[in-house]
Amino acid sequence: MPKLQSINPYNNQLIAEYEEFDEKKLNQILNESANTFLSWKKTSFAERAKVMKKCAEDLLESKASLAELIVKEMGKPITQAIAEIEKCAICCEYYADNAKSFLKDEIITSDASKSFVTYEPLGTVLAIMPWNFPFWQTFRFAAPALMAGNTAVLKHAFNVSGCSLAIEKVFLDAGFPEYAFKSLIIGSAKVKYVIEHPSIKAVTLTGSEFAGSEVAMTAGKNIKKTVLELGGSDPFIICKDADLEEASEMAVRSRMINTGQSCIAAKRFIIVQEVYEKFLDLMKTKMTLLKIGDPMDAKTDLGPLAREDLVSGLLKQVEQTVSKGGKIFFGGGRPEREGAFMNPTMLIDLKPGMAAYEEELFGPVASVFEAKDEQDAIRIANDSKYGLGAAIWTKDIERGIALGKQIESGAVFINGIVKSDPRLPFGGIKTSGYGRELSYVGIREFVNVKSVWVK
Repeated sequence: MPKLQSINPYNNQLIAEYEEFDEKKLNQILNESANTFLSWKKTSFAERAKVMKKCAEDLLESKASLAELIVKEMGKPITQAIAEIEKCAICCEYYADNAKSFLKDEIITSDASKSFVTYEPLGTVLAIMPWNFPFWQTFRFAAPALMAGNTAVLKHAFNVSGCSLAIEKVFLDAGFPEYAFKSLIIGSAKVKYVIEHPSIKAVTLTGSEFAGSEVAMTAGKNIKKTVLELGGSDPFIICKDADLEEASEMAVRSRMINTGQSCIAAKRFIIVQEVYEKFLDLMKTKMTLLKIGDPMDAKTDLGPLAREDLVSGLLKQVEQTVSKGGKIFFGGGRPEREGAFMNPTMLIDLKPGMAAYEEELFGPVASVFEAKDEQDAIRIANDSKYGLGAAIWTKDIERGIALGKQIESGAVFINGIVKSDPRLPFGGIKTSGYGRELSYVGIREFVNVKSVWVK
């Protein structure tokens, strides 16, 4: 059986190989997780919070080594990798402090002497997670799921198997039961088997549209709930009264975070014509200042993409766009160096039918559009199959809010870049998925909302 390989995208060196779990081992883990649920669901919120807070402490104490593991496995610049671990600790603290209040019984006035809604855990939840934020994507699911009384199993992307096992160790060392959280070292071919396993009660996935569709079909056939956070091609709208200096700086930061490999990164920059040329030049100027290099260097802005095949796919999307009339305004191609690198790039003159118009570009490539006015900008923003996040830049806050309400997305940020925050619901609409993570909404996704009526 071929092994799952983790390869450093900076130098193409093999980090480790992992034996894929066979069905016997999968069955053992899944059955033990289901058995652990029977006792874990009876623990108090105080007991759960104690070990979840220990998770937060351990994450912060080990953030240097855990961040280095992220860098080696998928190329994230080290300063961003450290910030990712710190954010996971914040998420653990947040749900440790708030899970009890989020899931407390709610009294409802009805024709009963007493009626209320109670929230009860479901069982073992399968998480299928991507490589781009290997710790954060997992913790933003696991912290609320475990605090709600569920158990969890993780099928991570094969190239971050080391991160997957490290996350499992964090939970175990913090004092969680051995099978409260387990990593499944398997390839995509075995996901269907796991979803269909009777121990699995629900599934959450962050990934591609194709993966989401496949998972949703299998789970739906087996009457199991899913939450999907899929691709995004977030619009970044510049109104004529925007602070162009700040907006252009944030535009580059939002597009290039994690070397452009973020679902909620700004990808389509829609600028009203009065300020189009000026904004374009400002954005280009700031692009030229980005430092490409060793992701372990704290001064590096852009590291390699996570895998070589991802560079090839992105280059093909740029080539297809240019072949249909799009233009490279800045950058293009890849630098003369080893590793899965690509130059920061800006594309203009984009029209329907081009890859940069229709598809998500997952890497350091910005698609730039000129809009006639604000309403045209909204039209362009909504002319997409995606609906994850959006940003609007204007000095007129009320107008910004009004424009934001017209955008088809799961989140709108006025004068800020789209980000995930444990306090705010996170998720999308259209082909960006359904369901929500984070906030009180996220912790209620994987519970039984039970009505109790008493006379």
